[in-house]
Amino acid sequence: MEGGLKKLSEYRGMWLFTMFDLPVVSVEDRRRYTQFRNTLLKLGFEMLQFSVYARYCASEDGSELFRKRVQKALPPGGQVRLLSVTDRQFGKMEVYYGKRKQSPQQPPPQMLLF
Repeated sequence: MEGGLKKLSEYRGMWLFTMFDLPVVSVEDRRRYTQFRNTLLKLGFEMLQFSVYARYCASEDGSELFRKRVQKALPPGGQVRLLSVTDRQFGKMEVYYGKRKQSPQQPPPQMLLF
């Protein structure tokens, strides 16, 4: 264990994806889209692609907590999908910028307190 940090199990840690298609036709639609996106950012999600955000959670229980927070922020229209995958599964994702392969995001270091 280095400096109080320890890598958590790749099977315990979860990535919660929020994928959405929201209407942006009217001014009110765009306002709701922006509010939803800003809420995701405040909850610690990061944009992977347009309308695809992900957040690392140390456990399935943590993932469930953030699912509920996203559900509270759902706008009245459009479609939102939530998906949890293990850190291990997330690490198998292939990411390309053009034809160059990149590594997927890394989970943040977790400090274990006992």
